[in-house]
Amino acid sequence: MYGGDEVSAIVIDLGSHTCKAGYAGEDAPKAVFPSVVGAIDQMDIDEPDNNTEKNSASSADSKNNTRNPDSDKIKGKRKLYVGSQSLGYRRDHMEVLSPLKDGIVADWDIVDSIWDHAFRECLLIDPKEHPMLLAEPSSNTQQQRERTAELMFEKYKVPALFLAKNAVLTSFASGRATALVVDGGGGSTTVAPVHDGYVLQKAVATSPIGGEFLTDCLMKSLESKGIVIKPRYSFKRKEIRPGEFQTVDVDFPNTTESYKLYCQRVIASDIKECVCRAPDTPYDESAYSNIPMTSYELPDGQTIEIGADRFKTPDVLFNPSLVQTIPGMESFAEMSSSVRGLPQMVIESINRCDVDIRRELFSGILLAGGTASMQQLKERLEKDLLEESPQAARVKVLASGNATERSVWIGGSILASLGSFQQMWFSKSEYEEHGASYIQRKCP
Repeated sequence: MYGGDEVSAIVIDLGSHTCKAGYAGEDAPKAVFPSVVGAIDQMDIDEPDNNTEKNSASSADSKNNTRNPDSDKIKGKRKLYVGSQSLGYRRDHMEVLSPLKDGIVADWDIVDSIWDHAFRECLLIDPKEHPMLLAEPSSNTQQQRERTAELMFEKYKVPALFLAKNAVLTSFASGRATALVVDGGGGSTTVAPVHDGYVLQKAVATSPIGGEFLTDCLMKSLESKGIVIKPRYSFKRKEIRPGEFQTVDVDFPNTTESYKLYCQRVIASDIKECVCRAPDTPYDESAYSNIPMTSYELPDGQTIEIGADRFKTPDVLFNPSLVQTIPGMESFAEMSSSVRGLPQMVIESINRCDVDIRRELFSGILLAGGTASMQQLKERLEKDLLEESPQAARVKVLASGNATERSVWIGGSILASLGSFQQMWFSKSEYEEHGASYIQRKCP
């Protein structure tokens, strides 16, 4: 048992798109930054620092970046750059890597550097002094949990640790012990029933279609219409006359493909968030062909017009076979035939649960994750479920207006600040006595 409740716990939610970190008891995370990192193999670096670029980053910005301790971590033979500022600065030969594969950690070096960045650069704390609550996916394995405990206790020497499932934290954030959590994350969409604070593992449904997949669909659709998204580092804007700019392309031949794609995705993701909305009825090419266009100004100054794509892209969540009609996404066509749409996943998940709690799950469907805040998504999901669910079911889909209000992180913040929670921590002394495998008993 851990008794030190004088210092506030730190809550970390490492998602597939964003890492959120902050203090328990607060109503928003202090730090929010990408969960991908830049990596340069030391073989590629001859000079002490490879920041040869003097593009649109202002001189003040470059001063911050050249020797910014912004988590320039050297791991073995590679140097890692963590945080939005470090990633926003183009470097020769810098690859963009994600530590997660299918929601599970695949590269512990990168996770370590992300945690380190959160503690030392963002929150400015010493992890030895704070208990840690970490959010984890419902599908996390025992091996992954033990590795997390080892890193936290051995490297960061934290006094106590607790691992909580994403879906449980989301349901706590909305004040429910039983709910069906639909988590639209960056890398995947997960439907997980929670009953009395526990995830019902047998009924968890996942789909590889997440926010980043939709962003890629939108990018490919725009490319097929001849719209090229220029990354911010690839041009300069000169003012020729007051208020009139000319764009000049800048060439950096040593920029990696993964960094270029990362920069394009940042812009495409913003387009998606600004103009996309779920259609009220299943997408139909003929019905949406004459839809009014919406304009969007790209960073290089060109204004693009987006029509049917702003409805078609979100509808991939409901009808994955639409992917086959998007040029450039053919490689996913085989996958899309086996992937179920969101309403089918919800009904399938509820039907795998005990018959006694199905009614309660239907009336407490919680939308969480970045994709959940897409316009009209709640209304469309509710409408589809009403058509497909049993007559007696009272379908209620709940979504909060902003992304943090009913999020995994908020659930962690509430849980870790409860007085009754203090005896639930997995403490350092228990780790030393029983080893990492004891986490399975402490954090079921």
